[in-house]
Amino acid sequence: MNKDEIKYQRRRDEMIRDQIEKRGITDQSVLEAMRKVPRHMFVSEALMDQAYGDFPLPIGEQQTISQPYIVAEMTQALSLCSDDRVLEIGTGSGYQAAILAAIAYRVYTIERKHSLLVKTRQLFDKLQYHNIVTRYSDGTSGWKEESPFNAIIVTAGSPKIPATLVDQLAVGGRLVMPVGDQHSQELIKLVKDQNGITTTSLGGCRFVKLVGEHGWRE
Repeated sequence: MNKDEIKYQRRRDEMIRDQIEKRGITDQSVLEAMRKVPRHMFVSEALMDQAYGDFPLPIGEQQTISQPYIVAEMTQALSLCSDDRVLEIGTGSGYQAAILAAIAYRVYTIERKHSLLVKTRQLFDKLQYHNIVTRYSDGTSGWKEESPFNAIIVTAGSPKIPATLVDQLAVGGRLVMPVGDQHSQELIKLVKDQNGITTTSLGGCRFVKLVGEHGWRE
């Protein structure tokens, strides 16, 4: 490891200890993924030294990279296994997809901002995340050809959970997304089993808008 790598590894360890574990994240696969993925690579060079802070950061196109704890909480709520196929709506910086890819078998991620997706796909290739498949599309419609998915994560807030996404969830599948108005949402976990659907609130949160046919209009 060079000097910079040692510095950033130390910051990742501090982030996990002070921000993640102290707030009750116990899933070892999530902690290990966050210890491994270089979060500073998913922000601009000017923001690298702030990458491990307890807050979101701008990534351009009016989008953000989520606060580390929120990434951990949403990932833990998905209860991932190593053979799971996961759909992510809202690639953004790519950090959440990278965390998922460190745990699950394959991650399918959709982004509607072309410039963001091009930059993020290049980063996935550079960091050798070969189990991440990207698509430029309206994420609210999901990815029907690759369904059903064991888990779906939506990294933007919507007035309701799109039925299109629930339909693409396998039996036994989990979906986690923010639901509410444009200013504040609740983080909802939905589980689909043979008896139907159950939802649980994981608490308040605030995300950018989920824009698309089955979300907010432009």
